[in-house]
Amino acid sequence: MNDIVLQIENVQQHYEQGDNVLSVLKGANFSLKKGETVALVAPSGTGKSTLLHLAGLLETPGDGEVYIGGRATSTLDDDARTAMRRSELGFVYQFHHLLPEFTALENIMMPQMIAGLSYKEASERAAQLLDYMRIGARASHRPAELSGGEQQRVAIARSVANAPLILLADEPTGNLDPETAGYVFEALEALVRQSGLSALIATHNHDIAALMDRRVTLRDGQVAEF
Repeated sequence: MNDIVLQIENVQQHYEQGDNVLSVLKGANFSLKKGETVALVAPSGTGKSTLLHLAGLLETPGDGEVYIGGRATSTLDDDARTAMRRSELGFVYQFHHLLPEFTALENIMMPQMIAGLSYKEASERAAQLLDYMRIGARASHRPAELSGGEQQRVAIARSVANAPLILLADEPTGNLDPETAGYVFEALEALVRQSGLSALIATHNHDIAALMDRRVTLRDGQVAEF
C-alpha cells in the first residue's frame, strides 16, 4: 500500500435529476501507484469526469472513500481539502484556463506564490518548466499570443509547478489537431517521467493511451482494465 498514491475504494456517486436518480459510479475501485501513468478511456457520459472530480477532491463521494497519499479524505473539511488540492494534486483540463492578463511565466508563478514561494523562487522554477516544455522563448507572451499547443504546454507546466503527488488530466489534448496533440503529450509524458509524478489522464486518443503504463475504462459504474 505504501506505493499507492491514489486509492478509490467502493465509491458510489449518484445525481438527482428531477424525480430520477442517476447512478454514475457503483462501488468503483481504482488505485494509482507512485510514478505510474494510467489512461482513462471511456465513452462520454460513463463517468470519466466524475471519477476525476472525486480523485481531485472536487466532489465528495456518496459512499466509499478516496485516499490521497494514504490519507482518507471523506471527513476533511473544506479548508483541508483545498490545502490538499493545492499541495498534492495538479490539474490539466481540455481548455487551458490560463489567466489572459498575465504572461506565460506569470501564469506558472501564480500557484507557487500562493503556496508561499518568493517571487524569485517562483520565477526561476517557472522559467525552468517553460524551458523543459520547450517554450522558454515564449515566457513573456500572454495566452492570446500563443498557439493552442503552446497554451496547453503552459497549462501543463502550471499544473506541476508546486510538485504535486498526482497529476489529473481531462482530455488535455482534446482541442488540438493530431500532430500538435502528439507534441503536447510527448512533453507531458517526459515531464511526468522526469519528475516521478503519478498521472491519471482521461483521453479519447487511443494512440496516446497506448503510450501509458495502463489503460482503464468504465463499465456499468465500475473501473475495469481496458
